Amino acid sequence: MTQLLQLHHVTKKYHKHIPVNDVTVSIPTGKIIGLLGPNGSGKTTIIKMINGLLQPDKGDIVIDGYRPSVETKKIISYLPDTSYLQENMKIKDVVTLFEDFYNDFDSKVAYQLFEDLNLNPKERLKNLSKGNKEKVQLILVMSRKARLYILDEPIGGVDPAARDYILKTIISNYSNDASVLISTHLISDIEPILDEVIFLKEGEIDLQGNADDLRKEHNCSIDALFRERFKK
Repeated sequence: MTQLLQLHHVTKKYHKHIPVNDVTVSIPTGKIIGLLGPNGSGKTTIIKMINGLLQPDKGDIVIDGYRPSVETKKIISYLPDTSYLQENMKIKDVVTLFEDFYNDFDSKVAYQLFEDLNLNPKERLKNLSKGNKEKVQLILVMSRKARLYILDEPIGGVDPAARDYILKTIISNYSNDASVLISTHLISDIEPILDEVIFLKEGEIDLQGNADDLRKEHNCSIDALFRERFKK
């Protein structure tokens, strides 16, 4: 199986604090992977390093044969955990921006998803609720034909009624030659779509494996397993 993303002994230090310590992970193509851990476990730091926003102090990161660079930005579609869109823009203007910026962006897909979620493309972002802004950002990210989708807390502010639809959107909009890496603390909501999971604890890999195999081995859900391993 082809490995789309590889982290080899990756470490990140901030003075005496080490948010990521000697992490080695391989992510194959055609999978949805959960990057799971409590706050402060290193999830966002790893995601930022994969996206080239932070540099590791040790180790290597390879994405489809490239180290994080301009080349990898072409094949990664990234949803950060905070909004990056200008509040005064209309949704349709942001679509135009994405069309101009990304060759793999499909505006037809985006507009269909906006319609499905009752989002008016003529509405300004500043007039949207937090949950609807998150929907817009996720739709923009999933409307690209990327090789690797990286979603940092994609359903954190979304109302429960829309979560199932958004999860279906994630499943239906990535292809067999792409993978999705999802960081979240809402494990029970996202568990049904996960093929593999990575548990992070204090910057280190605590557990990783196939989701079905782990459920059989431990005789419980991924959510229950997570709660057991991370209980205080």
